[in-house]
Amino acid sequence: MALLVGWRYGILIGGLVGIIGLAVYPVVIYPMLHIDEYKEIQKQNRRGIRQEDIQPGNMKVWTDPFDRKN
Repeated sequence: MALLVGWRYGILIGGLVGIIGLAVYPVVIYPMLHIDEYKEIQKQNRRGIRQEDIQPGNMKVWTDPFDRKN
C-alpha cells in the first residue's frame, strides 16, 4: 500500500470533507436556511389534529411558563 503524501493526501481529505458536506447539507443546513418553508409544511401536516386529543395521560398541553399573563 502506498502512502498518501503531499497533494494526494490533500485531495483525499478534501474529498472526504466534500462528501460529508454533501451528505449534511440537505439534512441540516437547508432547513436552517429555509425556516418559513418548513413551518408551512408543518402547518399542513398538523392540520386537523387537536393537540389536546393526542396528549398522553390527560396531561396539560405545554405552555410557556415564563409567558406573562397581562
